[in-house]
Amino acid sequence: MKAPIPDNEAQRLEALRDYHILDTAAEEAYDDITALAAYLCHVPIAMISLVDESRQWFKSKLGLNQQETPRDVAFCAHAILQTEPLIVRDAIKDARFADSALVTREPHIRFYAGFPLSSPEGFALGTLCAIDRRPRQLSASQKTAMQALSRQVMALLELRRVSARMADALEKVKTLHGLLPICAWCKRIRDDQGYWSQVEAY
Repeated sequence: MKAPIPDNEAQRLEALRDYHILDTAAEEAYDDITALAAYLCHVPIAMISLVDESRQWFKSKLGLNQQETPRDVAFCAHAILQTEPLIVRDAIKDARFADSALVTREPHIRFYAGFPLSSPEGFALGTLCAIDRRPRQLSASQKTAMQALSRQVMALLELRRVSARMADALEKVKTLHGLLPICAWCKRIRDDQGYWSQVEAY
């Protein structure tokens, strides 16, 4: 069953793209979290999945070959619709997923646990998910650990976003330095009337 589109989809996609993470290369920091998630949940498959306009793309994956799948069949497209983790103990017994190609064919998903990756603004970007080919459930401690790991994924994404913004701001300052008369000693800027002002005031 195809997941409905969130009411805030335009803003959610804008927030996702603000991280400049889609289609980037694999990174050890994300892969470490995925490996730890699989280990903690005792599952063969774990992923960091980001839900784009028409696909779910995997920043990190373990036990899966695909780099992305269509959004129409994605479990994660359902998980981003709620603030709590989406736990599917047996996909064959769940009307939303029983006919999904991801269940009836490779990777033959039976168990799915998706923990939303929510931005500070409250937009669900994707999930940290644990997957098995047999029905199962997670213990309370496993759920707590997965929630902690999902927060670490968001911390990495936020660090990436802030670093990109700082680099952009620094580049603008360098450009201004080449265009504006700035005092090398006091760092004040001379305006068109010949007065020297603090950078902040200018």
